[in-house]
Amino acid sequence: MLYRAYQSQADLMSPWRLMSQFVGAALWAPGDDRSARRRTASALEVFSRMRLTHARPAYGITEVLVDGQPVAVQEEAALVAPFGTLLHFRKTLPAGTAAHPPVLLAAPLSGHFATLLRETVRTLLRDHDVYITDWHNARDVPLGHGRFGLDAYTLQLIDFLRAIGPGVHLVAVCQPCVAALAATALMAEDDDPATPRSLTLMAGPVDCRINPTQVNRLATERPIGWFERNLISRVPWPHAGFMRRVYPGFLQLTAFMSMNMDRHKEQFRKLYQHLVEGQVDQAETIKTFYDEYLAVNDLPAEFYLETVERVFQTYDLPRGELTVAGRTVNPAAIRRTALLTVEGERDDICAVGQTVAAQDLCGSIRPYLKAHHLQAGVGHYGVFSGSKWNTQIYPRVRETIHAAAELH
Repeated sequence: MLYRAYQSQADLMSPWRLMSQFVGAALWAPGDDRSARRRTASALEVFSRMRLTHARPAYGITEVLVDGQPVAVQEEAALVAPFGTLLHFRKTLPAGTAAHPPVLLAAPLSGHFATLLRETVRTLLRDHDVYITDWHNARDVPLGHGRFGLDAYTLQLIDFLRAIGPGVHLVAVCQPCVAALAATALMAEDDDPATPRSLTLMAGPVDCRINPTQVNRLATERPIGWFERNLISRVPWPHAGFMRRVYPGFLQLTAFMSMNMDRHKEQFRKLYQHLVEGQVDQAETIKTFYDEYLAVNDLPAEFYLETVERVFQTYDLPRGELTVAGRTVNPAAIRRTALLTVEGERDDICAVGQTVAAQDLCGSIRPYLKAHHLQAGVGHYGVFSGSKWNTQIYPRVRETIHAAAELH
């Protein structure tokens, strides 16, 4: 009922937002600064943009600089599965340039599309052959494809790593850090040739018992049955995933926005003001951010519920009780994979200490293969985007990957 009510409201408002978009564009007068006409056009544009979308935005990465030379980038699907695509950002290196090490970027499945890591991808492409887990919107996955829980997510990472092949490196951002560590441990235990040569865990909930945040407290204040009864809905007609049980992306986005509602209100106020004053570049920056932020991705219900319970409530991984397809995950099985953990000083989603906990869990990795980076002055998103990601965090990631590649 919840999803159907949301869909009905969205369908009802859609023509009004579309009309606002066209009327606003028609009223816009570039040289008519601060006039009533300009103010009306600006207000209509802001209204038309206060909406959610459910289609993946484009990555828009067509070129990257390699050793100062522009290199074309093409997206290609290396492997397509029902719930996600292994997307390859293929580039042809200039003559004489050494091959770049392959990197799988494990993106969160947490209400947004993997395009939220667009800047992370763009930066990694300078020195690496980059792949990403491009997760599909669960409401577009037909019911016949079955369930997709935390075990399936972890096994899908393993399939993607094997598709890339030996020599791959794994970088996980936020939520998938648990699955990435589990996948690496299982592959190491099996002596799998595609076991990652390095594992970088960035701002992920490895051990949520440490410095619990508001997100952690919200996950533990109610039993898992409450989450299933109140937050899980079935996909309405006419979507391809009709009747699939999902945790709707609009609920996750609402939860995220409620944590900083005043900031979001202020951003839309600034957008209106920039439009009125003709400050096109400033307005475009805000529009670009919210075009991405308001694109929501529904989660399979079983994946959401299992993540809440096993990661945030019972802490299975740090307690040594995490299992995948009946196998107990043993991080101590990881011996030859270099490990880098990264945290943000001001992270209010995955607090300091939650990610670095992986260092103790991976007790068989030799000290010279381990490193931790605590970035001062950044919150959660600053760990993988923004100036400090590019100038201070990324060099550590690159150093870890290239040093590990040279050891093999």
